[in-house]
Amino acid sequence: MRGRARRAEWVAVSHGLHRRSEHGPVRRGLRFSRHPTAPERELHRGLWVSSPGETLLACARDLGGLDLVLVVDGALAAGVPQPDLVAAASQRRRGAPALRRALAMADRRSESPWETLLRVLHDCLEVEVEPQHVVSDSDGRFVARADLWLVGTRTIHEYDGGVHLTQTRQHDDLRRTRDLQHCGWIRNGYTATDVVRSPVVIARDVDRALGRPGDVRRLTRWSALLRESGCTPAGRSRLAARWSD
Repeated sequence: MRGRARRAEWVAVSHGLHRRSEHGPVRRGLRFSRHPTAPERELHRGLWVSSPGETLLACARDLGGLDLVLVVDGALAAGVPQPDLVAAASQRRRGAPALRRALAMADRRSESPWETLLRVLHDCLEVEVEPQHVVSDSDGRFVARADLWLVGTRTIHEYDGGVHLTQTRQHDDLRRTRDLQHCGWIRNGYTATDVVRSPVVIARDVDRALGRPGDVRRLTRWSALLRESGCTPAGRSRLAARWSD
């Protein structure tokens, strides 16, 4: 171009791939990810979009660790093959180390973002849990499927969202809790406030179920993850500053 060669690159944007030069225009509110070679992409409903692995690599460059686990859990629950994400995370690319850490904490059995948060909190509290555990009575009849079972105990922990406040749902929840009690199980339900603002309440219930002494230091890792996540004002401010660069 006028005696000066410009290195053309593939530029990945939200609606596909475009051939652009490295001196292309910068648009406020639109972030580009430039690649020397075309990244993996898929045709979806007539539009070229980045593959799940490429998309999560892009998320891993900006999101905090806890937010990234939420996204990975959602991708796995939606049917994205875990080997595809492992392959993406194994590359020597920016975001790959964070994606590897998130994959180590992820679980496709999570059925909601708040279930994911509750599970990660329990992981930070150093307690083994099993998501979507099926509880049966002494005759083998189905009683309930629990969000989290504290392995080795007869205690289950669950997230109770706003849907549990409806009259019909309350009736079903009370009956379910009675059935669990009749089988010798303890059910503890928690809200978003408990998970984000009062995790010490959950920590005490965990310690009581395991019969171990309490130690607030177990919440240190959870507090660090929470500070960098979109669940807190500090985390949202960090992300906003990152995207405004």
